[in-house]
Amino acid sequence: MDTIENYINSGILELYVLGLTSEEENTEISELVAIHVELKREIEAIEQALNVYAEKIAPEISEATKEWIMTTINYTERLQNGEEVANPPRLNKNSKIEDFDTWLKRDNMQAPDDFDALHAKIIAATPEAKTLIVWLRYGAPPEEHTNEMEHFLIVEGTCDITIGEQVHHLIPGDYLSIPLYVDHDVKVTSSSPCKVILQRVAA
Repeated sequence: MDTIENYINSGILELYVLGLTSEEENTEISELVAIHVELKREIEAIEQALNVYAEKIAPEISEATKEWIMTTINYTERLQNGEEVANPPRLNKNSKIEDFDTWLKRDNMQAPDDFDALHAKIIAATPEAKTLIVWLRYGAPPEEHTNEMEHFLIVEGTCDITIGEQVHHLIPGDYLSIPLYVDHDVKVTSSSPCKVILQRVAA
């Protein structure tokens, strides 16, 4: 038992959990774990402690970032399940809501009633342009784009988009383009979420 305790205190098990031991050491530890249950428990305790530590030091991911990750996963799964790559029209001042009916009316392109602050569905994504349906319950924080032009077409609800010092009051059917290098933010002004077609085009 004293030998096992010395083995535990040597620090080799921590290196083993971190994947820093040699193949020879890995074989030796595996053989000892099969014989000594206390070694197995120690390894499990080390793994748990490292997981707790990793959670403490890991940077917190914003809700918006989490939503974009889930949106991308959803889009990837749809393509893997046979959905054809879409070619939506480019947004411009003459765009109309019905131009996007193909996607707006699809059952798998709707937001759940209980979404938190943001929900999105990707219509299409290429290096040149990304087109999404986005639902905002409250708005979007200030941001500035340096490498892509952002375009909005309001579908449902209303919002104020502030570009620099200018506030734009938008209702369904309105189109707005965001210039590069200018701070802008979105504030939902309707009691229901604001639903928009969002398109980001590489500059």
